[in-house]
Amino acid sequence: MARPRTPAGRAREAHRRLALEHPGTAAELCELDFRNPFELLAATILSAQSTDRTVNSVTPALFARYPDAAALAAAGPVELQDLIRPTGFFNAKARSLIGMATALVERFGGEVPDRMADLVTLPGVGRKTANVVLSVAFGKPGLAVDTHVLRLSKRLGLTGEDDPVKVEADLNPMVPAGERGLFSLRLILHGRRVCVARSPACHACVLHDICPSSRV
Repeated sequence: MARPRTPAGRAREAHRRLALEHPGTAAELCELDFRNPFELLAATILSAQSTDRTVNSVTPALFARYPDAAALAAAGPVELQDLIRPTGFFNAKARSLIGMATALVERFGGEVPDRMADLVTLPGVGRKTANVVLSVAFGKPGLAVDTHVLRLSKRLGLTGEDDPVKVEADLNPMVPAGERGLFSLRLILHGRRVCVARSPACHACVLHDICPSSRV
């Protein structure tokens, strides 16, 4: 095929190819274990500066002890810190979790809201976390920009920005609204498995012929 000449063209072709590599729904592609929006929100907060595998190792006990927002809002900080300690930054994360759960109880009837404007008012929730919840839990448009999405979008020449909010603004028009979450999740999987930070496996990359940074 002809090499795409524009960033938007590369984004569309990259998403087409990555969809073949990583088929499935947003919920299936997300590597965090969850059963409902509340669990996904809490797990995503815990995933900051941690791995999904580590988060998944602590959430079964966490959600057994605190199954909903009301229970988590009433959590004792020390007990909660002990449960989430393996994820790192456990003091700050415990404060965020209790604050998030308290806000859900006080302002949203204990339920996770499905609007960006509401989600980002919750303690510990920025646009990245909100976009994960919107796209994965609710099936709404939401392009989460984590370190993998930031790295790959720059290597693919889709953006020249370093700020995640500006990267999100650049990427959003490049894919249909309903596919933004899928695009983000597939970039994340590709970034974890192939286009890694220090030594990208360009020889094994399905995007090497359209990637301006390819070493092949």
